[in-house]
Amino acid sequence: MSRLSFEVSGHCPATRARRGTVHLRRGSFETPAFMPVGTQATVKSLTSDDLEALDARIILANAYHLYLRPGAELIRDLGGVHGFMGYPGLVLTDSGGFQVFSLEGMVRVDEEGAHFRSHIDGALHTFTPERVVEIQEALGSDIAMPLDQPASFAKTAEEHVEATARSDRWAERARAHHLRPEGRGDQAQLGIVQGGFSIELRRRSAGRVVEVGFDGYAIGGLSVGEPKDVMWDVLEETAPLLPADHPRYLMGVGTPYDLVRAVALGVDMLDCVLPTRLARNNGAYTSTGRRSLRNAQYTRSDEPLDPACDCPTCRRYPVAYIRHLCLAREMLAARLLTYHNVHFYLRLMERARAAVAEGTLPGLVREMGDLYGHEGTNRGQGEPS
Repeated sequence: MSRLSFEVSGHCPATRARRGTVHLRRGSFETPAFMPVGTQATVKSLTSDDLEALDARIILANAYHLYLRPGAELIRDLGGVHGFMGYPGLVLTDSGGFQVFSLEGMVRVDEEGAHFRSHIDGALHTFTPERVVEIQEALGSDIAMPLDQPASFAKTAEEHVEATARSDRWAERARAHHLRPEGRGDQAQLGIVQGGFSIELRRRSAGRVVEVGFDGYAIGGLSVGEPKDVMWDVLEETAPLLPADHPRYLMGVGTPYDLVRAVALGVDMLDCVLPTRLARNNGAYTSTGRRSLRNAQYTRSDEPLDPACDCPTCRRYPVAYIRHLCLAREMLAARLLTYHNVHFYLRLMERARAAVAEGTLPGLVREMGDLYGHEGTNRGQGEPS
């Protein structure tokens, strides 16, 4: 089989959403899909047994962080990221472009690549498109991403034009290196469309990246400080520019409402740090809205965190106990809440897949909009999980 194939099994008649399956050499996963973020080869506080129990078919790890610590070659020698973390599922590795270009004052970019100092020890490193391909080959991920240069909403129009053109040129170099005869034959690679917040620039980037020819396509450079209405306008115009017979991946977005609205616009794959980060800050996503477990109203509550949820956290523990753990700063609080939040996101994607098949996705979008449509600052892409 090819490195990646995408089988579309149905469309929602009321939206652009579709349901499908991504097939890779190591396994498959159904779309639309949410990928829990395991930046440093760990979805924080969860074990690989937990991920299997949650039926997390694919997770995301970050090449920048793993390159710096413990090192891509060490991970390669210990069986790749799957063997290293004991996870039998699928892994997508982000290139680390967002992290590199977030190092204000510590990064210099030219046509060769990005020259930066480690946030850990200040050591000087260089990421070129070719080197990032090789790092991800050593990590042994199932899906790799090319080095790109995302630009935040605060950048000028000229800076967006320059960064987009460079990202597109780097995409061509990364693809050629990925397909070299001595490269890995079992790793897929997705191209990334940039373009800032100009629809015309997005069109040009999409045309160039699609012409290079990747196994699938990602929409990057969103959730970087822009107003939500701007993000939706860009996504609505960009998603249809990508081939319908390839998976579409929206990077670093978002809340439960963001997920289902993006699916309705034709997105197949999503990732975001929100469910794990919120858990570490005593918060939970539930079927009735977001909850803060530090709230005094839960002091004596013997109710589950979410009566509609069947995860182990909700089946076993009263919300008063979880609140106690949060106030006592016990590690178990983050673990229980992370398990629940990841479960909530994965089950939401199950509901989205069913809604596509049944033609009821607009109702799910409205439901999540009522609960979570007001949330999100669009400043979270690529931050540690």
